[in-house]
Amino acid sequence: MIRKILMIFKRDMKVSVRNFITLYIIVVPVIFAVIINIFSPGINDTTVEIVLLKGENSDQEEFFKQFANIELIDTVENIEKRVKKRDNIVGVLPGENDEYFILTQGNEPDYVVDYVRNLTAFDHYGIGLEDSMAEIIDYGRDIPPLKKLMVNVAVMFTSILGGMIIALNIVEEKTENTISSIHVSPVSRMGFIAGKSVIGVFIPIVGTFLMLMITGFRNINYFHALLMITTSCIISILIGFIEGINNDDVMNAAGNMKTLFLPLFGSVAAIELLADKWQPLFYWIPFYWTYKGNNLVLSGGGSFMDIIKYSGIVLGISIIVFIVLAPKIREGLE
Repeated sequence: MIRKILMIFKRDMKVSVRNFITLYIIVVPVIFAVIINIFSPGINDTTVEIVLLKGENSDQEEFFKQFANIELIDTVENIEKRVKKRDNIVGVLPGENDEYFILTQGNEPDYVVDYVRNLTAFDHYGIGLEDSMAEIIDYGRDIPPLKKLMVNVAVMFTSILGGMIIALNIVEEKTENTISSIHVSPVSRMGFIAGKSVIGVFIPIVGTFLMLMITGFRNINYFHALLMITTSCIISILIGFIEGINNDDVMNAAGNMKTLFLPLFGSVAAIELLADKWQPLFYWIPFYWTYKGNNLVLSGGGSFMDIIKYSGIVLGISIIVFIVLAPKIREGLE
């Protein structure tokens, strides 16, 4: 039985590699990882930008680089043109008697101007980090919250792509009239469903692990991550079967799978934006619990029982959905 399931999985992999859409879906997690690394800020990154006169004061330049993003320009005229652009960059230019003045456009936020003013004063009076009386105590977190949120959403998004591959493969089976062959083959209907489901779990697992490695989440508990990924794929697999059975066109099947994006993003918005009193309205959505479980995994702070609780809730909801959809899937394969 296992050999027959693996044969179906191998066939699906070969078909997916030849099909551009499914091949694109397979590499999407890596694309997500690269985009997240490019656009997510570091936890210590600053958004304050300062423009200086190139070569005017190298010591000041090195001091400012510790606390802000520095841009060097050759002439005062070009600095004035740069400051007048739409961003909030601030110029620090030499004045008389070894003093400096701050050049602004006038619509910059006060906290940016005050920040640059303080840096200029600290540099003028020779005040450095070693002169501070403060002691920095942190919790050892080096992953930005925004990056963790983006990776969490991308992981759930990848699980939906697994279901989308199943839908596309079933549509292709129907197009080639090979799906009816299961009635005369030694593979049972449940074996066929299991074989088709393997790729819907395998691709998200591999894609998610690659994404985690590329985005820097290398020290998390990968067994906990595996539990959350596997259970979150079940709903996508079931929807993938339904869409594959009910559609004869690849684009329609892929388009209908996008309906899962609404509860996915709705769950994320509920957890991040809504008050506690509104949370029960989203308890029925498996992505709600997947997001909470993934948060613990990515934070490295969840215990095994916490992960079991969230993955168990997702599994329970998936079983209910399976009971409801099983007759339709069975009917579609007849």
